[in-house]
Amino acid sequence: MSSIVYLARMRIKSPEENNAKKIVRLCESAGLLRIINEGDLTAIKLHFGELGNDTFIKPVYVRQIVDLVRNISGKPFLTDTNTMYIGSRHNSADHIITAIRHGFAYAVVDAPVIIADGLTGNNYAEVPIRGKHFSSVKIARDILDSQAMIVLSHVKGHALAGFGGAIKNLAMGCAPPLGKRDQHQGMQAEVCDADCIGCGYCLTQCPFQAISMKNEKAFVDKSICYGCSACLQVCPEHAISFMWKRDVPVFLERMAEYALGAVAGLKEKVLYISFLTDITPDCDCVPWSDSPIVPDIGFLASTDPVAIDAAALDLINAEKGLECSSLHCHHEPGENKFTGVWEYVEGRHIVEYGHSIGLGSKDYSLVEL
Repeated sequence: MSSIVYLARMRIKSPEENNAKKIVRLCESAGLLRIINEGDLTAIKLHFGELGNDTFIKPVYVRQIVDLVRNISGKPFLTDTNTMYIGSRHNSADHIITAIRHGFAYAVVDAPVIIADGLTGNNYAEVPIRGKHFSSVKIARDILDSQAMIVLSHVKGHALAGFGGAIKNLAMGCAPPLGKRDQHQGMQAEVCDADCIGCGYCLTQCPFQAISMKNEKAFVDKSICYGCSACLQVCPEHAISFMWKRDVPVFLERMAEYALGAVAGLKEKVLYISFLTDITPDCDCVPWSDSPIVPDIGFLASTDPVAIDAAALDLINAEKGLECSSLHCHHEPGENKFTGVWEYVEGRHIVEYGHSIGLGSKDYSLVEL
């Protein structure tokens, strides 16, 4: 059975239109008024962006959704969870400061910022699921205590997942650091000695102290490494990689199972909105923003996380790739844009697996507003 995905394109059709109004129409069309009841504590799940990144979802867009929730007497709060890697969102004190610096201050968004897994990521509970990889998953307690959730996802590339959309936002974004570690389990960093220049920068970025210097080259202790990819992201010589074909499909499946646990108690009380703007090659977790790989497309809304990710991938692949970007191939319409950046990662596997475990449907009907 197919799910409905609503699309509002970026192009303006009349002088009365603007993007804020489009987002409101999307929310209303996708059923926000049916999802949120009076008094519902409503988690607005988003990514505030790592310091140095500037392509996260605009706070002025988020304000439109906050206002909608308030207008129907819901109680919105903005939320995310702490990171596994070392950075500006590793604990909730730094995380909230980062959110405010990026424009998510109360005066702008009219909602509090609550980091859902607590000060250091220890506020979580085990949620039972029936998965191939997990029988239970760790989910932030403030997500579990919410009575409704709106998941705002900036769709972009990702070095390990291929791309990040609604499913990844649920999986990593609703899990504490220990849950993120569970999902990365099995990914093992490999150092190519011939390419390593021994600069040691990867040592400073590893959150598990799994890297040391051996014979003036970086050395990964695989008994400690959790495959978070922090070293891969920062290596200036691209000397660190993974066993892509073996490990990535399992990583994607583990994420889909975590996403299943994140929404297990919310049933029909979740709305997904995906932003197909500033479609960069890297996650907003990195402290920079590269140029987009395709032009801005617009906004999507659905009650199905699998369908909205499937639609996002199809819309992005239908575009012609931008020449002045990190795309090294697959520029033509219909070609897989994210494998044109991360050639060893087929991100669509998470859509297929999410469909197979009942997270949602990969079959969708696109309704353009």
